[in-house]
Order: sequence, then C-alpha cells, then structure tokens
Amino acid sequence: MPAIGRVQPRFGLVTYMWGAGLELPALIALLERTGLEGVELRTTHRHGVEPALNQAQRAEVRARFADSPVTLVGLGSNERFDSLSPTEVGKAVAATTRFLQLSKDVGASGVKVKPDALHVKEGVAVEATLDQIGACLRALGPIARDLGQELRLEAHGQCAPTARLAHILEAADHPAVRLCWNCNAPDLAEPGLAKNFARLRPWFGDTLHTRRLDTDDYPVRDLIELCKSSHYDGWVLLEQGGQVPSDLDATLRDQNERFASLVGDE
Repeated sequence: MPAIGRVQPRFGLVTYMWGAGLELPALIALLERTGLEGVELRTTHRHGVEPALNQAQRAEVRARFADSPVTLVGLGSNERFDSLSPTEVGKAVAATTRFLQLSKDVGASGVKVKPDALHVKEGVAVEATLDQIGACLRALGPIARDLGQELRLEAHGQCAPTARLAHILEAADHPAVRLCWNCNAPDLAEPGLAKNFARLRPWFGDTLHTRRLDTDDYPVRDLIELCKSSHYDGWVLLEQGGQVPSDLDATLRDQNERFASLVGDE
C-alpha cells in the first residue's frame, strides 16, 4: 500500500516491451543506472520470474531486489477471465492464484490481470461478461488479501471504457481488487479525461501504466496533474511497446527527467 506521508508518485518501468529481452541482473542494473525506482516484471519475458520457480529461485529474486535500490513493484500476468469456457476461466483463476503466491515470495506487492474481451458476436450480453469477470476477481480478492497483495485489473481491451471497468469493479467488490489505469483511447471519450479519471479514481491501486512521457497521442501532463490533485502516491510505470530504442539508457534517463519535471510542477 502507499507509504504514509509520501504525496508524490514514483516512476518505474513495465517490461513490455522495453526491458523484455534482459535477464534479471541486467534489467536491475539498467534501472539503477537510469534512476528509475521500480519495475513490474511481465510474464513470458527473459527475466523469467514465473510461477515455475522453486523456493530457492524465488529467494534469489527477492535477494537481488533487497540488495538494490530498485523496488519490485509487481508481476504482470497475462491472465484474463472473459472466456466462454468455464474450464479456461478456472485455469485463469488457478494461474492467478499461483502468481499471487509468487509475488509474495519474491517481495512484490501485487499481480496485474486483464478483463479482457467481450463476446457479443457469440450471443453473450456485455453485462454478463462483465459480471463474470467481476465474480472471478471477487473470488480471488480474499486470496490476494491473505497474501498481502493487490490484484490489479489493468484497463485493457474491449473492457477499457470507463463504464465497463466500473461495472467490473463494482461486481468484484473487494478491497484487494484494484484498478491499474493504462492510458487507453477510451479514457478521452465523453465526458472527458478528468471525469473518467474521477469516476475510477476510488479503485486505484498502487500502479498506473503510462505511455512514454513525450508522446503526442495522449495527454500525459494532464494525467499527472490529475494524479497530483487527487493525491495519488503510487507508482507511475512506463509501459511502451514497439521497437526498443537503440540507446535504452539514454531514453530512460530522459523519461525519468521528464517525470521529475512533471511531478515537480506547481
């Protein structure tokens, strides 16, 4: 949970896709060099922090971060709960449970999941899918709570519009189930960024994903101002797809400096 007395967010990286190809020691070294304070490790990438790790390997991951100023903020799973197959939904719930245990064991504070798709073409009402996702999150909430973890629902896919996310979170109705803002196009739809942000702000957890801070296709400065004015003091994590910059060190330093300027603005 956010530290008492800290009134500004901190800056880190999601390893999609920047950092995806780095083994864990190299990734931590990159973040130390560039000044980023935290990281969310996405599943399937080369750093290999996965539920298959044994206890000794989990302890090694935890120790690497304990010896570094970089915080392991969370794990980015790819689990989702919208499938038409009850068997597949059950597998996703079981896999998320394993990720939550892994997150606790390696010293992180939460696991990211996705809503994700709708199945209107298959004859399933939108509300039915949203309720199904919410029910899965509600079932996982006590597990996350008992492990001292946040279950972080990333605004994603066809469920990204504000009203749909609110429906899911109301259905989940558990304090360990939180929202991870994700800088999607629906954020800017009517009634606009500020009102969409305000509607979802009560569910924010300790992570928010942002595009690169010098982008022209999302009002990042306005988003940071909303974070500041609403006293968000969690993590703002850079999640950037596409080609990895040829000089990733220089790019991350630049992004870190931009973030410091944004949060320092009065």
